Amino acid sequence: MEDSLKILFATAEVAPLISTGGLADVAAALPKALHHAGHDVRLILPFYQNLPRLPESCRRGMCLAHLGTHTAYGCLWETTLPDTDIPLYLVEHENYFGRPAPYGDGNHEYEDNAERFCFFSHAALDGIAGIGWRPDVVHCHDWPTAPIPLSLKSTFAHHPFWEGVPSLYTIHNLAYQGRYGAEKMANTGFGPELFSPQCLEYHGDMNLMKGAIVSADQISTVSPRYAREIQTLGYGEGLDGILRNRRDDLRGILNGADYTLWNPATDPHIPANYDREDLAGKATCKRAFQKKLGLPKADVPLFGIVSRLVWQKGIDLVMESVLKLPEGVAQIVVLGTGDRDIEKALKHLETQRPKDVRVLLDFNVPVAHQLQAACDFFLMPSRYEPCGLSQFYSFAYGSIPIVRRSGGLADTVADCNPVNLKRGLANGLSFVPLTSYSLSRRMLQAVALYDDKPAFERVQATGMALDFSWGRSCDAYIKLYRECTKVA
Repeated sequence: MEDSLKILFATAEVAPLISTGGLADVAAALPKALHHAGHDVRLILPFYQNLPRLPESCRRGMCLAHLGTHTAYGCLWETTLPDTDIPLYLVEHENYFGRPAPYGDGNHEYEDNAERFCFFSHAALDGIAGIGWRPDVVHCHDWPTAPIPLSLKSTFAHHPFWEGVPSLYTIHNLAYQGRYGAEKMANTGFGPELFSPQCLEYHGDMNLMKGAIVSADQISTVSPRYAREIQTLGYGEGLDGILRNRRDDLRGILNGADYTLWNPATDPHIPANYDREDLAGKATCKRAFQKKLGLPKADVPLFGIVSRLVWQKGIDLVMESVLKLPEGVAQIVVLGTGDRDIEKALKHLETQRPKDVRVLLDFNVPVAHQLQAACDFFLMPSRYEPCGLSQFYSFAYGSIPIVRRSGGLADTVADCNPVNLKRGLANGLSFVPLTSYSLSRRMLQAVALYDDKPAFERVQATGMALDFSWGRSCDAYIKLYRECTKVA
C-alpha cells in the first residue's frame, strides 16, 4: 500500500459554513472522501464574518502577507470541518473578511477582491508554515485561491518550508477568472516582472486564474467533457489557447455526490422518506410541497429548479418555455437567488401563471431537499455546466433531470431516445440548441412521459440505481496528487 498523503485544501467556500454554489459542496465532500481513504487532508478558508466565533484556545498565531505597498497582518485559527475531525484553518482579517458576503453585495463584487484574496493566499502559506505541518501537495480551487500556485513558484519558491511543494489547481468555473485592471497589481504581492503575457497579463489587465494555469504543477476540472470544452474557442473564455498549451497536464475528473446528505431514505428535511424499492414517500413529499406553496393538488408533473439565478443557468429559457406550455399541464417551482433582473422577471412570471408557477427567492437548504423530493422533473438548461451536482441529487431522489447537453451534464445524463430506452440506459432528457423552443419541446415530452407511467417509472428507476459517490473521484484525485509530487 502506498504511503498516505498530506493535502492542504485551499478554498473560498465550504459547506455548510459558507456557500454560493457547487464549489462549497465539493470542498466539503472531497476532503471527507480523502480522509476516509486514510489521507491527512486539512482545509484553509477565510474567516468570514458570518462563520461561528471560536474560543481563544483555537487561535494558532499570526499570519501575514506582503502586498507590495504594505504588509497586512492576520490571525490563523484552527477548528474542524463540521461533523468531522478534519482540521480546518481560518485566516482572519477584519477589514478584508468582516463583511456580509464572501465576494460582493448584490450584483457587484467588492472593489478590493484582488487584494483580499491575494492576502488570503499569501497569509495561508505563511500561517501553515508557522504551524509546521508541511503538505505533500496544495490543492487550490477557482480564482480566489489562484494566487497560491503562482506564489509557490515565485514568492515562496525558495522558502525553507515551501520550496518544492507542488500544487494542483482545479477550475470549477472558467468564466470567473479574477480579472482586474492592471493598477490592481500593486496590492497583490507579486513583482512587476510577473505582469507579462507569459503570466498574469491578459489584454492589458491582470488575470489571477491565468497565473494559476501557467504555474500549477497539474490542472484539473470537474468533468471530462468540460476539460475538452474549455480548450475550444466557444467555451474557453479567452483562455483556451493557454489551456491547450497545458493539455498534457489537464485532467477532467467528474464530481461526486455526498449521499450522507442527499439520500431520500434518510433525509431529515423531507416529510416522508423513501427509496427506489418503495416510492410511496415521494408522492407524500409532492402533496406536502404543493400544499405548502398553495399549488393545486393536481396529478400533473412538477418541474423543479434549484439554482443561482444567473445567465449561465439558462433561466431566461425557462421563463420563455413556461409561457409556451398550455396552462394547467404542469407546475414549476424555482428556488434560488441571483441577478436582480432575473429575480424580478421570475416574480412577474409567477403573476402571469399563478396556478402553475411558484418562485422562492431564497437560498434554503431544507427547502432545496424538499423540492428535490417533491418534483417529478428537474430543470438544468445551462448554457454551460462544468459538472453540475443537482443532477446527481435528482437521480437519487427519483426526479428525472432535463438538461442542456454540455459539460458534466453530457457526461452523466442519457437522453430518453429510442435507443437508450430500449437498452435501459435512459435516465433523463437532454437538448442542444440554446432556444426556448428546444426546451419547451423537452418539457412537453416530459409531460407525455409522466402520463406513460410504466415508461416514466423505468426512467426514474434507472436514475435512482446510479451511484455517483465520491469514491471513484477520490481515487482519481489521489492519482493526480501523486503525479504532482513526481513532477514538482
